[in-house]
Amino acid sequence: MRLCLSRPKIGAQISTASMADIAFLLIIFFMLTAVFSATRGLDLELPPLHQPTQPPVDPARLITILEDGSVELDGFPLAVEDLLAALGPALAGRADQPIVVYTRKRAPYTSFIAVIDQLRRAPLPREQGGLGLARPLNVSIPTRSEIETYVALCGHNPFDPSEL
Repeated sequence: MRLCLSRPKIGAQISTASMADIAFLLIIFFMLTAVFSATRGLDLELPPLHQPTQPPVDPARLITILEDGSVELDGFPLAVEDLLAALGPALAGRADQPIVVYTRKRAPYTSFIAVIDQLRRAPLPREQGGLGLARPLNVSIPTRSEIETYVALCGHNPFDPSEL
């Protein structure tokens, strides 16, 4: 008596049981070896020490936005609407003079936007409420990381010594 047990024929297959493990290992490898760029402001390149003397640069005008939303120009309180009128005489013929806009940590964002809107109006003709400048103002807005780096290097905050 002959017993015939038929076995099902299995075709050629590729085992994918460890495919997910390999994929996750590759993802982890690429995440660990990738280079992420940090959000940074402008890098400053300092001149060499042996550079011939140049005429001094005009000091920057400092606009500070306080926690309550009020604005100061070089330490003096000022309404946002009067910002261009106060900057006008100082910028007459020197539109390239830097203007630094510094906001305190708890300053409202709406006050910052109001100041930036006023500064954007500067190149407009005088009839439209601007200063009649030939080009936009040289406005600099330092980031928190730039300020923290400066404080770490120099030991003080040039914009707000009371904050540290």
